[in-house]
Formats: sequence, structure tokens, C-alpha cells
Amino acid sequence: MTSEPGSARAAAQAIDGLRHGWPIAIDAAPVLQPVETAYGPELLADTMLISASRAATLKLANQREAAVPGEPVLLRGAEPFDRDMALAVADPALDLARPMKGPFKAVGCEWDEVARTALELARIAGILPAFMVAPDKAEEPVRLVNADLAAFVDPARLLIASRARLPVSVAENAEIVAFRSPADTREHVALVIGNRTGEKIPLVRLHSECLTGDVFGSLKCDCGPQLDGALAAMAREAQESDGWGVVLYMRQEGRGIGLVNKLRAYRLQDQGFDTVDANTRLGLPDEARDFPAAARMLDLLGIGAIRLLTNNPAKVEALAAHGVAVAERVPHALPDNPHNAHYLATKRDRAGHLLP
Repeated sequence: MTSEPGSARAAAQAIDGLRHGWPIAIDAAPVLQPVETAYGPELLADTMLISASRAATLKLANQREAAVPGEPVLLRGAEPFDRDMALAVADPALDLARPMKGPFKAVGCEWDEVARTALELARIAGILPAFMVAPDKAEEPVRLVNADLAAFVDPARLLIASRARLPVSVAENAEIVAFRSPADTREHVALVIGNRTGEKIPLVRLHSECLTGDVFGSLKCDCGPQLDGALAAMAREAQESDGWGVVLYMRQEGRGIGLVNKLRAYRLQDQGFDTVDANTRLGLPDEARDFPAAARMLDLLGIGAIRLLTNNPAKVEALAAHGVAVAERVPHALPDNPHNAHYLATKRDRAGHLLP
């Protein structure tokens, strides 16, 4: 039975199912079995669904059906794909161990919109964006329609769930506000520092969750120091000029690709790829942050205009595109270290960050 159009619940069930290794069926397209979480040696499929960026790393970009960046690609091999071969195709961490793959041929796909939705559902689920198409012996799929994804990501569904006073080391009068969407298990929070008085525009930092940097003090990125620096800057605003600030702490690890995929990207960086190319080899976007959700959080907090603490002009543009009035971009550059110097240079040279 197919879900009703626009059912966030159906998309949530599909995302959960992908993490469990269950196949999905979107509209009338073939059943799609997630490769990473699949189980059962009897699974066999004539074709696979992957992203164009992953197809390019498999040397298929010279084929017309695989030549459009960002688009889904259907792949056919000389023999049917079993789960082991499908995983070798999907996971770039296995490229060195299994370099001899193929030959492969990109074939036309008559359900491109569904394919794009499937790859996006895999990204949200935090798994590799790769599927076996209509495999033999697949279980009953989780069924949904293409419109269900839009309902799931609709920022209007995000609401304030709870709020409380939270004294923190830099400010004893801070408040934490939690946001929740009914279908999504990820809960974003805002930390408000200082007293909201008069017409002062708050200093705002949009910070993506980074377990390795924020919690463990990773030196591979600058996330932990950026978070600490933002909190300190907001505390100064409150103490010295009666201002205030807000950190939007977004549950979007790895700029939206998930923790496990971020660690996969780290492994590729250790092989010499920069952060952009590592994501590309995984078949994932370099930028997948949920700016509509951030704009919705600001709206729920009653914040119209902000002074954005960032080095990234694209972040200013993304928030402005979703109705946030960015009155000022406040630079937020911090010193590098031997472990993240290349990472920061990549941000500057390939992502347009305003860094020295």
C-alpha cells in the first residue's frame, strides 16, 4: 500500500528502514536495496544506483549517462552485483583493496526524480548513497511516494520543544532552547547568551555538530575552537555592550553527511584527498547543511536580523535566501595547527571562505 502524498511519517520510516538494511520502493520505480546496510548473500542485482560523483571516481564520466554532476547514475556490470561487489563499488575505502572493478556501463534511468530522492534519503540516514536495483531475494520494501521527502524536510514542522536556564562557563545567564520536528529524531538547540534588550541585533553563530571537534578536541578541523570562540565573543557582547548572542547548534554532523561518512572522509584525507574530494569520492555533497531549519529556528525565537559570525560568504547568502536579514558578517578566523592547515586552505581555496 502506497503512502499518501506528503507524508513525513512515510519518509521517516524509509530513513529508519535504510539504516536497518531494508529496501525501499518509491512510487512505481524498482525496489532499491541499500548497499551498505544490506544483509543476505543471496542478494543479486543487474544494476546499481550511485551518484555521478562516485561514478566519476570509477572513470565513467566519459559516458553520457554518467556525465552530469550531481545526478544519479544507473550502473550495469559484466556480471550481476552481489552484496560484496556492490559494496566495493559503493565504498571508496575499499578502492585500494579492490582496485580491479568493472567493466561498468552507465545506462539510462527513466525514474531520475525517484533516484535523486533515494540518494537524498540515504544521505539523511547517514549511509553510503548506493543501492542495488530490484535485487533478487529482497525483503518486502518500505513504500513511499516521492513527495514524502519534501514533507519530511519541511522546516515549518520544526517547533520549540522545551527551554531552560543553562549557566555555562562563559555566561551564567544563558538559556538553552530545544527544537524538534515530529518525524525527525534529530533535535537542534539554540544557546542564547545575554539579555535581549532594546533593538540590538544579536551576534549569531550557525554551528554544525562536530563530535570529534566539539567533544574530543580533534585537531583535524577548527570546529571546537570556533564554537569556543563564538561563545566567548557573545559573552563579551553581553558584558561590554549590553548585547546578546545566539549559537544555533545544528544536528548535522559533517556538514550534513553524518558521523560515519565523515569518518570515511577522514580516512580518504589520510590518503591525500582534501575534504572536498573526499566527499566527492563518497558520492556525497560537500555542502548539505539544513539552512531552512536554521532560518526557522531564528523565526521561532523571534529574531529578524542578525550579525552572522562566519568566514563563509556562502553561508550569508544561504540564510538570506531563506528570509534571514544578515545585517553584518562578523569575521571568525582562528589560528591553524599542523593537522588542520590543509583543511583550512581547502576551505579558502575551494569553498570561498575568507581566510588568510
